[in-house]
Amino acid sequence: MKGTRMIVVFTALLAGLMALGVVPLLAQDKQADNMQIVREKIQADKKLFVAANMELTESEAKAFWPVYEKYQDELFLLRARSVKLISDYADSYEKMSNEKGKKLLDELMIIEALGPKLRQAYLPKFRKVLPEIKVVRYYQIENKINAVLNYEIAANIPLIKTAQ
Repeated sequence: MKGTRMIVVFTALLAGLMALGVVPLLAQDKQADNMQIVREKIQADKKLFVAANMELTESEAKAFWPVYEKYQDELFLLRARSVKLISDYADSYEKMSNEKGKKLLDELMIIEALGPKLRQAYLPKFRKVLPEIKVVRYYQIENKINAVLNYEIAANIPLIKTAQ
């Protein structure tokens, strides 16, 4: 039963994460409102998934969740930057210039470098509130979610056209 519940939660989380990349493209005039709704849905689904898999004691949970919330806020900003990059790519995809391609790739490199820095910055904070084995477990959960998200994004973004 627990395994089925975790699959349902993970599926809902995945749907929310995928929506993060779709919503801003569908309704430009309502982008701020939609992004807030999507953000809240993602946060709730992800938090439920994390809670179901962390096996926290009451005292661990009391210390963990505030650090988790701050980390998620910063992670969301990084993901929002990725969404903007994807949107910029979509806008330029048909007629990509070398200059625009360079700009997009440079932004991708910055975003990709910020992810490990953010994880590293929060590592001592998580270590302060959880035993090491649970910190490892939490980072595993984040890595799994990130891998699924990256796979879905990659599967839905076509390779750039090189012939002009």
